[in-house]
Amino acid sequence: MENLANKTAYVTGGSKGIGYGIAEKLLAAGVNVIITSRSQQSANKAADELEKMGHPGKVLAVEADVRNLDSQQRAIALAMQEFGTLDIVVANAGVGHFAPIQELTPKQWQETIDINLTGVFNTVKATLDGLTDSKGYLITIASLAGTNFFAKGSAYNASKFGLVGFTQAVMLDVRKQGIKVTTIMPGSVATHFNGNSPDSSDAWKIQIEDLGQLVIDLLKMPARTLPSKVEVRPSQPG
Repeated sequence: MENLANKTAYVTGGSKGIGYGIAEKLLAAGVNVIITSRSQQSANKAADELEKMGHPGKVLAVEADVRNLDSQQRAIALAMQEFGTLDIVVANAGVGHFAPIQELTPKQWQETIDINLTGVFNTVKATLDGLTDSKGYLITIASLAGTNFFAKGSAYNASKFGLVGFTQAVMLDVRKQGIKVTTIMPGSVATHFNGNSPDSSDAWKIQIEDLGQLVIDLLKMPARTLPSKVEVRPSQPG
C-alpha cells in the first residue's frame, strides 16, 4: 500500500497500549481508524485524545468484545457503514494472567485463551469478507512468548504459541486471494499490561509508537514481499 491516505483500519483493543500506538501512527498517515474496547467510555476517551492530535485520518470509537463473534460482526458493520471499505485489520486485543500451574485458575485460563486466541479467530472471521474485497492486510499482535516459554506462563504461552501458528496458517489460506498476513511478536513493551505503570524506568523497552511505525513499514512493503512473522525486541536488555 504505497499510499495509505483514506484507507480504513480496524484495531481491536485500540483504546490503550500497543493498539493505541498503532492507531495513532495510522491516523497520522491519513488512515481512517476504528478502535474498539470492551468499554464504550474507554473507546470514546481514546478517540477524543487521538482527534486532538490533529491527524488527517478520522477515528471511530466502537464498543466490541473480541470474545463474541456477533460483537465483532456488529462492529465491522458500523465500520463499513461509516467508511465503506476495510483495508487493514490489526488484531491486538490481549490479556495476561501469570501464575504457576498450581495457582492458575480455570477462569484465568479461559479468559486468556478466549481473548488472545479465540478473540483473534473471531476478528478474522468478522473481517475476512472486507479484506477479501480490498485485498487488504491482516496483522496480529502476538509476542516473543509465542516461541519462548517461561515459568508462570502456561496460559499466556499457550495462547501466544497458538496465535503464531494460527496466523501463519491463515496467511497460507488467504494469500492467493491477495490478502497479506503478518504476526508481530514483541518483547518487552512500555505499557500498562499486567498492572505495570510506565515511567522513566521503562525507557529501555519498546515504545508503543515504535510498534505503530513497524505497522506502517509493513503496510508500505512492496506488494511482492511479505514479512509473515516479525520478532521485535529492545535493542538492549533492561
